[in-house]
Amino acid sequence: MAGQLAIFWTPAGITLDTLGSKQLIDVTDGDTPNVRMPIRMLSIDTPETYPDGPRLDAAFAALVPWITSGRAPIDPVVAEALLPKLEAPQPVTRHKVMGERAKEAFKRLLDARLVRPDGSRRTLFLRTADQPFDKNGRLLAYVAPNYSQAERERMSRLDRATFNLLLVAEGWAAPFVLYPSIPGELDLPLLHAAARAAVAEKRGIWSDPTLLLPYELRALERLVQLKARLDEGEKVPPAELWSWTSRYCADMTTRLLYRPQRYCEVAPEDRLFIWPEDVRDAVARLGLAPAPSTVAVG
Repeated sequence: MAGQLAIFWTPAGITLDTLGSKQLIDVTDGDTPNVRMPIRMLSIDTPETYPDGPRLDAAFAALVPWITSGRAPIDPVVAEALLPKLEAPQPVTRHKVMGERAKEAFKRLLDARLVRPDGSRRTLFLRTADQPFDKNGRLLAYVAPNYSQAERERMSRLDRATFNLLLVAEGWAAPFVLYPSIPGELDLPLLHAAARAAVAEKRGIWSDPTLLLPYELRALERLVQLKARLDEGEKVPPAELWSWTSRYCADMTTRLLYRPQRYCEVAPEDRLFIWPEDVRDAVARLGLAPAPSTVAVG
């Protein structure tokens, strides 16, 4: 008679690709199906293409009097930084248009970099960082053309740049370094220098100083949702009022750590974002210190 199981285990895992649909491509062998799934490119953030521009333009416009009246749960410093962007014409529609331009720029880079001299097409090289998947089950990776060993030996690091780096260099992506998935010691300086040059030379998205950065747009969408709940009379807990933006921000040039609503005190190319649950570990491993505004009272 077979014995009963004596092992009890609950695996720690995530459901992959919860934003998209996992399409079966083919089957390699009896235990290896191949599926199609999205990749979230690491350390960059391009403008979004999904928003309903007209609807959100109106909702974002409604944030302006709420913020200027002092009733919104927003730090005066970040309010001062965001208000010119909210007050500019059609902030979401313009963001979406820039998102389409970034998408086309990525397609052009793919076409230019993946074609070999003989006309054949290269495959992709993927490399993950410390965290292989995001909370939506997307693979987090750096993406580059898959060069041969002989080709790599003849090329500099810039010659074989990832598409992540190229999009930042052309100004179509904001740097979005998120702890602990920080580029390595040879790659982070390249990303930082590329971002600094793109911002200084007003390339791509940086040509419009009133453009909402992608992570700003997503945060303001959450603020719109919060306002709608309050307008309906819902009693929102105080801690939740401020949760529309929750990532801390460290300055990669000074190691100073800023509260979530003080990220704008750090230049865009210098920002390192950190989730609240990772702050203790990041402080210890990176030697971060609180910025004056982080410890200020009142």
